[in-house]
Amino acid sequence: MPRFLKEYLKKSVVMQPYNKYLKLPSRDLRNNMTDAEQLLWRKLRRKQILGLQFYRQKPILKFIVDFYCPAANLVIECDGRQHYTAEGLEADRARDQALAQLGLNVLRFDNRQILTEIDGVVEMIYCVVNLRLESP
Repeated sequence: MPRFLKEYLKKSVVMQPYNKYLKLPSRDLRNNMTDAEQLLWRKLRRKQILGLQFYRQKPILKFIVDFYCPAANLVIECDGRQHYTAEGLEADRARDQALAQLGLNVLRFDNRQILTEIDGVVEMIYCVVNLRLESP
């Protein structure tokens, strides 16, 4: 593991604020993940990317994000068709803006992209995480 990463991980990682009433719905979402979420989770779990912990279906503020890496302040979203409607795009924009105010970077991938190009998706996540850890 690179030295900068060891030093970074020594710092305490702060979990983000969340609505306590989202704990049960997030548990339900973990038990009913889409095919794309399941595939990506198999690549993120067990600290497979730079030894970092990812959480799935994590409540943050009033949202439940698909995946969250606190060490890199990174949120990953798997977007289905509903995200590409006018209402979905506006909701995502507002959500991304709220998460950005917490210092979180949001990466969005289309479900089809995850299902057909998983290696490219994982490479993109790896690169973003690496950049986030290197920058102060």
